Amino acid sequence: MSSHIEFLNPDELLKNPAFSQAAITKGNGSTIYIGGQNAITKDLEIIGKGDIALQTEYVLKNIEIVLNSCGATLDDLFKLTIYIVQGQDVRKGFEGAQGFLKKLSNPPIISGIVVAGLANPDYLVEIEAVAFKSTI
Repeated sequence: MSSHIEFLNPDELLKNPAFSQAAITKGNGSTIYIGGQNAITKDLEIIGKGDIALQTEYVLKNIEIVLNSCGATLDDLFKLTIYIVQGQDVRKGFEGAQGFLKKLSNPPIISGIVVAGLANPDYLVEIEAVAFKSTI
C-alpha cells in the first residue's frame, strides 16, 4: 500500500505533476529493485525500433509486469532512473509515458540521464525502477 511511501515536494523547489522531489519509505516491507528494462519481448523482438515514444511505453509496461510478479502494484513504485540515448527527443519519450503516469497515485522521483548508447543499438531508452511493498 502506498501509504507507507511519503512523497515530498518542498515549497522551495519546483513542483511538477510528472515527478516528486523525494520519497521516504517507512514501516515493514520489501524494497524491490527492477533492473534496466528495454523495449524487448521475451522472444527477443524489439518493439518500436526508431520510435522512443513506443519504446518508452513498452518499457514501462515491462516494469508493471515485474511489479505484478513481485506482488506489488504501481502504487508501490517510487523511483525511476531513465537512460535516454543521446539525440533522442525527450519530449517524445515523455509522450510515450503518459498512459503509465496517469495510472500512478503519486508521481515517482525521477532521474533522467543522457547516454551515448545502450546494450543494443536499437534501444533508445532504458528504465530502472525501485518500489516498496509494505507488509503492514
